[in-house]
Amino acid sequence: MTGHHDGPDRAHRRPEGVSDETVEALGSLSKALETTERARGHLYSFHQLTGTADLELDRAVELLRKAGHPDWAETVRTQVLGRNVIPGHWTFQIVEAYDTTYYQPFKEIEQGAVEELADGRDHLYEAEMKESRRTAGHPDHTARPDSAPRPRGGDAR
Repeated sequence: MTGHHDGPDRAHRRPEGVSDETVEALGSLSKALETTERARGHLYSFHQLTGTADLELDRAVELLRKAGHPDWAETVRTQVLGRNVIPGHWTFQIVEAYDTTYYQPFKEIEQGAVEELADGRDHLYEAEMKESRRTAGHPDHTARPDSAPRPRGGDAR
C-alpha cells in the first residue's frame, strides 16, 4: 500500500510548521474538553434522575394518602415535592448555568485554538498516535475508513 492510499486523510495530517509541542498541547486541550463533555453528560443524568424522582413523589403522596397516612403525604408534598436542589435552582437551571458559564466558552476556546494553531484540523495528536501504532499492510490497521478492505460477501446464490 502506498502512503497516499494508506495514510491519514488531509483533515488529520499536521499542517506544515505546526510543532510537536503544539500538537501535544491541542491534544491535551481536546482531552480536557472531552472530559468536560462527559461531566456534562453526568450533569444531564443528574437532571433527569432528579426529575424522575420528583415525578415519582406524586405517586408516593397518593399512596401515603390511600394507606391512611395523610400527614406523611402532606409532609412529602409540601417539603420535598418540587423542592429546589440548591437554593433557588431546579436542575434545569444548573444545567443552563453550566452550559452558559463553563461549557460553551470552553468549547469555543478549544475550537478557536484548533482553528488558529492547526488550520482547523482536529485530533492531530490521536491521528499521529494511530499512525505510530499501526501495522503497515495489515487489513485491520488501515488509516482511514475508505482504505479498509471491503468485507468478503458470501455466496451470491
